[in-house]
Amino acid sequence: MSFSGKVKKELAEHISNASHCRIAELAALISMCGSVMIDKDNQYSIRVRTETEPTAMKVKKLLWKTFHTDAEITIRKNAYSRIGKTYTLTVRDNQKAIKILQATKLMNDAGEIEENFSITNNIVIMKDCCKRAFIRGAFMAAGSVSDPNKSYHLEIKCNSRKKAEQLIKLLKNYDIDGKMVARKGGYVVYIKEGEGIVDVLNVMEAHVSLMEMENIRILKGMSNYYNRQVNCETANIKKTVATSVRQIEDINYIIKKKGISYLPEKLQDIALVRIDNPDASLQELGEMLNPPLGKSGVNHRLRKICQIADDLKG
Repeated sequence: MSFSGKVKKELAEHISNASHCRIAELAALISMCGSVMIDKDNQYSIRVRTETEPTAMKVKKLLWKTFHTDAEITIRKNAYSRIGKTYTLTVRDNQKAIKILQATKLMNDAGEIEENFSITNNIVIMKDCCKRAFIRGAFMAAGSVSDPNKSYHLEIKCNSRKKAEQLIKLLKNYDIDGKMVARKGGYVVYIKEGEGIVDVLNVMEAHVSLMEMENIRILKGMSNYYNRQVNCETANIKKTVATSVRQIEDINYIIKKKGISYLPEKLQDIALVRIDNPDASLQELGEMLNPPLGKSGVNHRLRKICQIADDLKG
């Protein structure tokens, strides 16, 4: 199962004890993946369509526990996928449909289908717990999150700009910075930072998935740290080897052209030690001298040797 599937499965099992939170979550689910039908006799019905089983089961549970309505459910295989399925839940009873639409504030006082996109003057999401439930419902209806082992990306598809803006404002209420982009005739609210996605999981109360993602983030952070350390050490080793090779080449050039006696006595000692110990560090070279010499002193003498070689090369 994908990480996104795990999150939705966990959220599907979260049924709030408060009716106002269940109504807020249903409001998001119907708004994001539902539709309202009115027949020729002015009879209302509600249809919710989703491609994820946990979302379908969540809608069915919420309708039953909140309104004692047992929605009809049909399952069809997607024409363009071998394993994909479409779950359709339908509330056909006119009175129950109207009651649900009125409670979720998807129908105004005049009996018209209308949605309140405000987050400050909207009774459905007035309480903090209801805001959390609404975000949870929006994710269940049209959200997805990538595998944190590969990348950090959470998105929720919205069918209108107003809905996307409403969702961004709700996330901002929890200091989560959501971005919006137009895509295929709709709008997508997305988050690409790992910390932001963790915050969304916390808001939706997907605590098991949150801990799994945090563990992955910690392991990735440690891996990145050690990779940086290894890269740094490798770069230092390469630099040390390259410097040693150049020093030995310069010493051999001086010996070939003028002989070792061309160098001052102090430089002769370090030159011979360097030739015999090409892999030794400056500190190790200094300890081999008699009397021992510090790292900076060794570096200074080797630089003098390289300078003499450069002078001889013209």
